[in-house]
Amino acid sequence: MDTFEAIEKRRSVKSFDPNHVISKQEIDKILSAAILSPTSYNIQHWRFVVVTNKETKAKLREASWNQAQVSDSSVVIILCADLLAWKKDPARYWRNAPKSTQDYVVPAILESYESNEQFQRDEAIRSCGMAAQTIMLAAKAMNYDSCPMIGFVPEKVAEIINLPKDHIMPMMITIGKALKPANPRGGQLSLNEVTVDDHF
Repeated sequence: MDTFEAIEKRRSVKSFDPNHVISKQEIDKILSAAILSPTSYNIQHWRFVVVTNKETKAKLREASWNQAQVSDSSVVIILCADLLAWKKDPARYWRNAPKSTQDYVVPAILESYESNEQFQRDEAIRSCGMAAQTIMLAAKAMNYDSCPMIGFVPEKVAEIINLPKDHIMPMMITIGKALKPANPRGGQLSLNEVTVDDHF
């Protein structure tokens, strides 16, 4: 499946086959694609909590207003972001770059992020957003369906997964084999409604 076909066919599926098992190798393939997504300064804020355990999924479903796709999916991937990734050994993000690049970029990371909590949060969320789309397109290319979700109680999910205090949860994604197709698209705006040339 090529990229444009995966984009067109990716839909938010709510009904999954609860008996389908996705292998660890398949999950690793999806996440190996996700970590190639772009991030500011290559900081890679994302941390992926991969949930396949049925009991844990049942708890997550309860914390997600009893939405069936949480427990019926083959895997739930909770996209978390380390808000302080920028200062946790930032040289590691550029360890393969020339020393001249490291000497320039690493101090720039500290200067950009330090004392700027809004920027820390914004960049963490942006990074997870880009990884989320990669996850869903990779899953679709492997003939799986997915559903991005913000319909959960963050405090309850944080407790279930023991979320560190310096992390946030931008979203979760359920992945599995669809039992039935998604509903028809609600109505996409035309390009003329969402694009402008050069300026507003």
